[in-house]
Amino acid sequence: MRGMEKKLKILTYGCQMNVADSERMAGLLKKIGYTLTDDAAAADLILINTCCVRATAEDKIFGQIGRFKSLKREKPSLILGVAGCMAQKEGENLIKRAPHVDFVLGTGQNSEVARVVESLEFERKHFVDTSNVSGKISSQNIFPLRSGKVSTFVPIMYGCNNFCTYCIVPYVRGRERSRKPEEIFAEINQATAEGFKEITLLGQNVNSYSGGMSFAELLTAVDKIHGVERLRFMTSHPKDLSDELIAAIAGGKNICEHIHLPVQYGSDKILKRMNRVYTVEKYLKLIEKIRAAIPAVSLTTDLIVGFPGETEEDFQETLEFIKAVEFDAAFTFIYSKRSGTPAATFENQIDDETKHRRLEELMKVQNEISLAKNVALKNSVVEVLVEGASKTDANIFTGRTRTNKLILFEHGNEQAGELVNVKITQAQTWLLKGKIKRTVQG
Repeated sequence: MRGMEKKLKILTYGCQMNVADSERMAGLLKKIGYTLTDDAAAADLILINTCCVRATAEDKIFGQIGRFKSLKREKPSLILGVAGCMAQKEGENLIKRAPHVDFVLGTGQNSEVARVVESLEFERKHFVDTSNVSGKISSQNIFPLRSGKVSTFVPIMYGCNNFCTYCIVPYVRGRERSRKPEEIFAEINQATAEGFKEITLLGQNVNSYSGGMSFAELLTAVDKIHGVERLRFMTSHPKDLSDELIAAIAGGKNICEHIHLPVQYGSDKILKRMNRVYTVEKYLKLIEKIRAAIPAVSLTTDLIVGFPGETEEDFQETLEFIKAVEFDAAFTFIYSKRSGTPAATFENQIDDETKHRRLEELMKVQNEISLAKNVALKNSVVEVLVEGASKTDANIFTGRTRTNKLILFEHGNEQAGELVNVKITQAQTWLLKGKIKRTVQG
């Protein structure tokens, strides 16, 4: 296939880290002649970057792999690869279950994708590599083929050392490894040169970054890079969020007043069973400290219902907890048993009916809080980074506030990447609507 135009179709499932990994692999594959396509039927290479945090994600991915079987039959030259967390977890078993898959690359082997694909272009055989899960980070590819226009993700570290009892991430992403600051700075400079205005620093727990400086120092240094107009980060573990980091956010110029701080539950008993290493009281004191230093801060979180051993009393404690904190928004999940994690073997697993009932009740309480938070913003003027036209109406543009709230407004002469002032005229649970006041900068 050398010298020919080659088409690449990438399907990405899961978190922002997977999005960043897909962009890196696309960058490597571009070097050997592949260009992106949205049409799977036109592709010479299909790469599925996978997630296995919840069983529903795995089921969806296996379904997608199955649908490509007929496409492979019609086009024998098509190369089908699977990468990411599910690839790391399943390894050889994935090939046994789906023999039409040509290669499987674990999370530590993304940098090898071009080499593997080139070898398969010459000799078709099954290839599986799930090694290096906690190994050295390759510095070979810091120039991804980015899919966005305004905002982009820059990983600063990989892996996790926390071993929450419900979570499979440490097993499929390995132990924590931090990138060198100079590599991070080089990638951000490259992204801003391409026109990206908003940078989100990524890690399973950015607060434990250890690349030669603290995360707060790294955040402050990135804030000073020319071209960075918005700076975000995720995700933070509550046990490691320092006073130094709070001060860095409060004193930053472009660091956004938004902290995503997953609490997971609002009962000390369940937090202990989850191995979260903090109490409800400690979390509440941390929230108090953050709001004192950053009054305009927006706080979002993750919450799990139906964890093994959860009683009605535990659940009611959680409802009271979220009423006390008043998160701007919460991502709510039903506990999903993951083989290989301690919680999968816990007694007192919760039945599905109870899980769904509690999830609905939790969402109802949180949605009321989110709506009230947004209603309080009505008639205020907020700075918005323009993202582009709405998917449903070309006359309506979308953007986000510094506090990461989605806002819709009628399109004038604004262009993606501009900062504009918008007066909020209508508040809904998940978004705001408004009218342009004036351009801040272009």
